[in-house]
Amino acid sequence: MTPADCSVIVVSWNTRDLLEACLASVRDRAPGAETIVVDNDSADGSAAMVRAKFPEATLLENASNRGFARAVNQGLDRAARPVAVLLNPDATLSDGALEELLRAMEADPGIGIAGAQLLDADGRRQHSFDNFPTLATECLNKWLVRALFPGRFPDKSRALDAVTDVESVIGACLAVRKETVDRLGPLDEAYFVFLEETDWCLRMRRAGLRVVHVPAARVFHRQGKSKAVRPVLARIEYLRSLFLYFRKNRGPAAWALLHAARFAKSFLNALGTSLALILTLGLSGAVRRRAAIHAGLFGWQLMGCPDSIGLRPPDLPPARPLRAPGTLAGARP
Repeated sequence: MTPADCSVIVVSWNTRDLLEACLASVRDRAPGAETIVVDNDSADGSAAMVRAKFPEATLLENASNRGFARAVNQGLDRAARPVAVLLNPDATLSDGALEELLRAMEADPGIGIAGAQLLDADGRRQHSFDNFPTLATECLNKWLVRALFPGRFPDKSRALDAVTDVESVIGACLAVRKETVDRLGPLDEAYFVFLEETDWCLRMRRAGLRVVHVPAARVFHRQGKSKAVRPVLARIEYLRSLFLYFRKNRGPAAWALLHAARFAKSFLNALGTSLALILTLGLSGAVRRRAAIHAGLFGWQLMGCPDSIGLRPPDLPPARPLRAPGTLAGARP
């Protein structure tokens, strides 16, 4: 397989300049790939830029923000190539990145998802794969969990030199066969944004498919830039997705414990940053930002986690139902 066998799907929401760099890297480093841009009603001219500078791309324009999962699924519905590549607008391909992902997938038809090695602009490794969320990872500081149990919880400092099985990959750049999507189902649209690819990886593994990290597929990632537009609401959406993930995959007891633990954690964080705000006389921009985020998270939980607060528009269409696929052909027993 070559990049010409790929449909590259990019979801855009108010990241015009980043999107332009992303699409330029696809044009330059993935010759022949089908490019599909799904714009979630950006207000920064993203759609106009795509029409003017990337006329070869298929542009799907939503009238409001449909979130990541729904927008990706729109792209998957239009994708005409054997492999779909999900690429964040704040990510750019390096030479040979797609070829490395395809080489790994060709080597084993039992691979469901292959994820790239994400890098900072200076080439330092980012977290490119992760464990499935647990009460430990989501209620304690992740750096502490990784320090205490480095074998169980991977750290980005761990250098890998071969295709490696992981629990889940970070969705900034991942490849999946369209045949697998057709049989297993697309992203779960109950997630608006965050953790939808983690849930997808879990479904792949439960169906007997491998989820792998491909260190030779190098992708530069402007981490966090696309969600920095509205940081308080973005953090609320992450927590909403986390509660959904636990309710769906961990059971009611773990879901209830998570709610209680995150409420207590949010209260302590809000209290601590409020005190820091007083001690710094409100002069520190970083402290003000942290205080706003933690106050917003605590307040949202105190109000009972209302759907009306967050990034979702009121006219969000219903999520499409998921089907139970069973074990797929070519999967491991």
